Amino acid sequence: MFDAAARHLNFRLAAEELNLTQGAVAQQIRRLESDLGLKLFNRKARGLELTPAGEGYHRPVRQAMILLDDATQKLRPENNLVKLSMTPSFAAKWLVPRLGAFEETHPDIEVQTDASEGLANFRSDAVDLAIRLTSSPIPQELDAIFLAPIELCAVCSPSYANGLPPIEQLEDFTAHRLIQDSHNQWDKLWEKTGVKATYRKVQFNQTALAMDAAINGQGIALVPRLLIEQDVHMGKLVELWRDCQEQQPGYYLVSLKERRPSPAQQKITDWIVQEVKQASAE
Repeated sequence: MFDAAARHLNFRLAAEELNLTQGAVAQQIRRLESDLGLKLFNRKARGLELTPAGEGYHRPVRQAMILLDDATQKLRPENNLVKLSMTPSFAAKWLVPRLGAFEETHPDIEVQTDASEGLANFRSDAVDLAIRLTSSPIPQELDAIFLAPIELCAVCSPSYANGLPPIEQLEDFTAHRLIQDSHNQWDKLWEKTGVKATYRKVQFNQTALAMDAAINGQGIALVPRLLIEQDVHMGKLVELWRDCQEQQPGYYLVSLKERRPSPAQQKITDWIVQEVKQASAE
């Protein structure tokens, strides 16, 4: 509990990581301080601050926790199990179509996918790797590998595209039925570009559903390029427009910096990076 509180400098976040109540963590820290006869934290209005004694104590405690974790990981028979966290749409549209090829090459590695919109907790959720779309700075406790920019693309089915008049500017899209997911990319695009127009819209709560609607000829979806590459290659979708601006959010492969990757985890990391690089080059 001390280690978690010292890393987060917050009893609430430490409690969430350990699946305990905030009160239980605070009580145990007070007991530890009483047993040691030292004050380890200064309580502040917006969190905690380690005292000099707390800082000196936390360094060897953290090292000891890492040693224990490494030793335990090496003893576990499921060391070839790798748990991936990503959004349901990324899992359905990017991972699943490619995973069979990886499993044929590496039959000894078991891949477990946790498809969720929520951010993964690398400790309490036992997640090894996560793929997330972000534009904010990556927390210092994480290792992050940049995969690709979001590169939003307007796509529709070939049959729907056949009936479209030429689209020469963004405003031309507003004359058509637009498909949007929970990220509201069309609305954000109009707000960013200053386009003011009414348009017909079909709304879904997941990107994968918006893509499926586009494949079925229900309109034009605005979705990340990384997720449409397979469907475009197979002729299910036609790309009508792409956002090529330089400053964009991106997809990152992230892991816990302090946890040494297993050989299985490293193989999956290398495979994901290579798959993204190969698809982007096509």
